[in-house]
Amino acid sequence: MARNRENSSQKGLLQLLRFRTTILILVILLVGFGAVAVRLFYLQLIQGPELQELAVDQQLVDTKLSAKRGTIYDCNGKILAQSASVWQVIIAPAYIETNEQRRYIAKNLSKILDLDYDNVLEKTKQDSYYVIVKRKIESDEREKILKFCDKLEDKYSKLSNVITLFDDYKRYYPYNDLASSVIGFTGMDDQGLEGVEYKYNDYLTGTPGRIITARNANQTDMPFQYEQSVEAKNGDSLNLTIDEKIQSIAQKYMEQGLIDNDVRNRGVCIIMDVNTGAVKAMVTANGYNLNDPYSLSKTTLNEIAQLPEKKRAEAESAALGKMWRNKAIADTYYPGSVFKMCTASMGLNEGTISDNSSFYCPGSVTIYDHKINCHQKYGHGTQNLFQAIANSCNPAFVSIGQSLGEEKFYKYYQAFGFSEPTGIDLPGESDDIFFNEDGTMSETDLAVASFGQNFSITPIQMITACAAVANGGKVLQPYVVQSITDADGNVVKTTETTVKRQVISKEVSKQMCDYLERNTTQGGMNNGYIAGYRVGGKTGTSEKLTSSDGSEDYIASFCGFAPADNPQVACLVFFDTPKGAYYYGSQVSAPVFVKIMSEVLPYLEVQAEYSEDEKQYVDTVAGSYIGLETSKAKKQAESDGFTATVKGDGKKVLSQIPSAASKIPTGGNVVLYTSDTEEEKVTVPNLVGYSVSTVNSIASSYGLNVSISGVTASSSAVSVSQSIAAGKKVDEGTVISVEFGGSTVVHD
Repeated sequence: MARNRENSSQKGLLQLLRFRTTILILVILLVGFGAVAVRLFYLQLIQGPELQELAVDQQLVDTKLSAKRGTIYDCNGKILAQSASVWQVIIAPAYIETNEQRRYIAKNLSKILDLDYDNVLEKTKQDSYYVIVKRKIESDEREKILKFCDKLEDKYSKLSNVITLFDDYKRYYPYNDLASSVIGFTGMDDQGLEGVEYKYNDYLTGTPGRIITARNANQTDMPFQYEQSVEAKNGDSLNLTIDEKIQSIAQKYMEQGLIDNDVRNRGVCIIMDVNTGAVKAMVTANGYNLNDPYSLSKTTLNEIAQLPEKKRAEAESAALGKMWRNKAIADTYYPGSVFKMCTASMGLNEGTISDNSSFYCPGSVTIYDHKINCHQKYGHGTQNLFQAIANSCNPAFVSIGQSLGEEKFYKYYQAFGFSEPTGIDLPGESDDIFFNEDGTMSETDLAVASFGQNFSITPIQMITACAAVANGGKVLQPYVVQSITDADGNVVKTTETTVKRQVISKEVSKQMCDYLERNTTQGGMNNGYIAGYRVGGKTGTSEKLTSSDGSEDYIASFCGFAPADNPQVACLVFFDTPKGAYYYGSQVSAPVFVKIMSEVLPYLEVQAEYSEDEKQYVDTVAGSYIGLETSKAKKQAESDGFTATVKGDGKKVLSQIPSAASKIPTGGNVVLYTSDTEEEKVTVPNLVGYSVSTVNSIASSYGLNVSISGVTASSSAVSVSQSIAAGKKVDEGTVISVEFGGSTVVHD
């Protein structure tokens, strides 16, 4: 029985152990399968999309195909920026079987593409069907690559697919530095970095295409037959308001102005349609080559080279930033007397002054303990409003400012648009710098502000305000992009004229146009006069902060519009820190304004209307008399309004001076050569400092022609420059351009 009890006990123990083992196995199975189930749930439902994406990434290679960047046009459809076709060189090294083939390919590609041989050789060793060797190769390199491909196939028939050329694009600017600060440029990745290239980058860029290449189990790119391509969508194109012809004219004379006046800190010219706000030209002189935007001038590089080595990189970066900077919108300056057109408009519109107002100038005015001088040391005496404008009299304008008071002055300052950026569609526009951020002013602040000193604005703000003075009082939104079109020519976006506010009445605008026109003909600032055209404008000479050496620097400016009786375009010209013989706006900027507008207005088909006095100095185009019989040529030249001088004893005209299409005044001398005799030389006389009639008389006595520009109607007009220096030997009949201006110096 004892044994039976023992057996029974052992049996129970075994059953218990089996039960526990079963439970343990069940627990292990439950935990194990549960963990697997949880893991599967996590992997499939929680992490599934991410793992799927990783799997696709392992199986596929996604290569971008460049979209063609949109073209930038001027207002007449001339191309200012475009993307020219270039190519990427791609190799499939997985096809290459031997080291001999690798060396052969690397040797030729490195030579054709001007690359490092070892670097190219390493690329031929990759286990891939898609390796970029070089981007953006030009057509000449492309032709060499194609010839090499033929040679490679002849040598190794199995390597026919080892080299492929993919389409790519490179930005190109046909006019190099034209409107560089407006257009801007792109980087290596075709990303806009400056100007409208940056501002409108999202439109210009387009949508890249794709090449999706499969990978095998060894993570090697599959051959090209396993590819799928998605075509790129080309970018939209910009149609600018900039006119290439007007931009070229402005740029030409601004660059010459820098040289003539030894300008140290560049200059700005803006030409704007006063009725729309469209910018027809915007020059920051000197600009930079858009096709080579990272190259500094030799002078700048030499200056940087003199610096300690650790400072050179920083100096170079600063120099590039300054070169790219659009001074027309990014720099602020004291507007000086140009601002007086706004102050006068404020007073007239508010009714605190009128045409009959009287202003007394003793030579200075004192506000508290601050003495403000007039440029006329002994004063202008009693003046009316027009005389105050023509004399650019500071005490008179202090009086106008006082009649308005600080609050109203700042109200108009804001209304003209000076207290905020204009919102022009270009990057980097600066704010103004006023006396206090809240617009509060002291009486002294008001006094100097009334003639444009001690507060800073941008050039684009000034010309926008000038346009408002001229166009009937409307402050407009300036802009440089007229419209945007897609690759199929469909209009995506159009810029409409935006009137921000009416700052002065039409009547006041008309009155100011009359004052400013008379200012260029009757006033002291007659250097802005253009024969045949009614021009209104105002000069400015503003002081900058005193230099470290104690000398004073200035900004010389002129801002005007034409025609004064029906304004169409406004033009602002200013030069920052002229160090030449003069620094006044009337002597530095006004002559450049005249030269620019003398070409721009005829180009815009603004009809010239000459007075009787002006008609005798209007240039006429010389005809072509070459090949005509002598008597007939002489008769034809005289019929065209010229004096004809025959040289030689031949029967026909072989050459003439001046050449056909040259501009000379009616009555000028055309020399007709009828034999191969050597053309006679004459010595150019000094033609500077004389009246119009005296200049004509001197030139005629030397057998020379003169083309006259500038002020001629004024009795005080004298010649201020001549295009060919005195003492130089020239052919008889040569045309010399002589510029005239007022005999008195205007201290703006």
